[in-house]
Amino acid sequence: MLQGLWVTILITLGGIAVALVSSLLAGLGRDSRDPIVRWTATIYVETFRGASAIVLLYWFYFAMPGLIGVSMPAMVAGIVILGLNIGAYGAEVVRAAIHSVPVGQRIAAQALNLTPWQTMRYIVLPQAALAATPPLGNLMIELLKSTALVSMITVVDLTQMGMFLRTETHRSLAIFSMLLLIYFVLSQCIAAAVRQIEHRLARGQDYGGAR
Repeated sequence: MLQGLWVTILITLGGIAVALVSSLLAGLGRDSRDPIVRWTATIYVETFRGASAIVLLYWFYFAMPGLIGVSMPAMVAGIVILGLNIGAYGAEVVRAAIHSVPVGQRIAAQALNLTPWQTMRYIVLPQAALAATPPLGNLMIELLKSTALVSMITVVDLTQMGMFLRTETHRSLAIFSMLLLIYFVLSQCIAAAVRQIEHRLARGQDYGGAR
């Protein structure tokens, strides 16, 4: 069980890293003035948001090697695909958070001769990060729960290890109750970390604006 737990934690942490990066890049890309960047981000978001996570895992792990001759280790495939899947939802969270920053602050930044990059870096993103943190935290918990799908591509994660133990011991109630408890504890750890991040981001801000 501990080995499966460690695999689930690794996939969750790796998936979170992929999801956060893809969320930020796609969220910014969706509003880019460059049509190539904008359409690339849009295609990514619509594809990964519109397809089932399990089908994406099957396609990239089983079908893609036959198409282009390149395969990924099952663990890597699980991390990347689950991360990109959650990142597609996160991109819209990031985009909405950026749009929630009052336009007047951008105008004030222009009056101070800040470049668009400086405006985004020092004015918009700090406030958008605070607005985006709670919904992104919910998505990270969804990612944790989605890690059970990697057992379908031969990864022996926590859920799969539980299934093995159930087959050996026939103690379904005890094993699945333990799985429920472990996933609950892990999700609470993510929720606690998100609350701490939100608290830190909230320091020095008042109703969405910098002090």
